[in-house]
Amino acid sequence: MIRFAALGDSVTSGYGDPMPGGGWRGWAALLAEALPADTSFHNLSSSGARVADVAERQLPAALDLRPHLASVLVGMNDTLRGDFDPDDLGRRLDDVVAALSAAGATVLTARLPDPGRMFGLPGVIARPLGRRMAALNTAFDEIALRYATIHVDLAGGSAYTRTHWSVDRLHPSEVGHRFLAYRFATALQEAGHPVRALPGLAATNPVPTLGARVWWMATKGNQWLLRRSTDLLPTLFQLAAREWLAPRPVGTLPGPER
Repeated sequence: MIRFAALGDSVTSGYGDPMPGGGWRGWAALLAEALPADTSFHNLSSSGARVADVAERQLPAALDLRPHLASVLVGMNDTLRGDFDPDDLGRRLDDVVAALSAAGATVLTARLPDPGRMFGLPGVIARPLGRRMAALNTAFDEIALRYATIHVDLAGGSAYTRTHWSVDRLHPSEVGHRFLAYRFATALQEAGHPVRALPGLAATNPVPTLGARVWWMATKGNQWLLRRSTDLLPTLFQLAAREWLAPRPVGTLPGPER
């Protein structure tokens, strides 16, 4: 039996991939279906989780399971917060992957997409957010080399395909979740791990109607924004102000990139 523990935030929880009967599925569940039939799947992720939540709450639960395979996808929520500290995040992520590796697990990690590009933000905000994500991805790259994780690049051009994202542009759509599952299954297969069949890339559930997408964004999506606005929006304004006022070469003007 293969025990697979998935650690992370709402992306690993499956947000953006709703099932017709209710609830969420997501890339980790799709990947588990592609593994040998006796795989035991344990999704420990939670919506809104940050790196500290994974280190302090999800990791102990994962270690109790003695997993053969563990995924660690987290950090985007941290890049959108006012207390972002890349050095601290790097240390915590290193501790998580080190503990899972020491327990005998093969760990899945990834380079994450840039939220500024996903949201289509103005350059004055997108650039500092991009630098934050670059720092997080550098930490993941170094950890992947140190612990020989199964590491995939989800920050490439194809990651920003519109059909890969749900209406909030924060969570993958079913197609996006399938893309993630396919990438990880392919990487596992290439590394010699057993994979029964690669996950399909085409959506199998009905695509939400325009009305359903608008309703979700007006209720659930706006609730997400309101819960974080006391921290996220001031942080974005501060980042934009610093970017606007930063010293620039003579002859250039602050503002969006051209």
